Amino acid sequence: MFRHVVLFTWAEEATDEQRATVATELGGLPGIIPEIRAYTIGADAAVNPGNHEFAVVADFDTVEDYLAYRDHPAHQAVIAEHIKPILASRAAVQFAC
Repeated sequence: MFRHVVLFTWAEEATDEQRATVATELGGLPGIIPEIRAYTIGADAAVNPGNHEFAVVADFDTVEDYLAYRDHPAHQAVIAEHIKPILASRAAVQFAC
């Protein structure tokens, strides 16, 4: 299995509606991209200060499946239309598990 983890911090001016739209749009990707094996998204629970505000954990059978997801037009559209306009910072890692 191959795992992709990404963390987002939103720009100060990001609205609750924009944040909710990101979650909705990302949440629809498993129904569009068949290479996704498991997909978990969610806002930070705000238990610890200094955390990123939103996380995506995506599992794939192979690196090639991850690359298909990464480059898929639906995924790229969510990034371009909904994430980048409100993004302050991003961290990501991919690893075999």
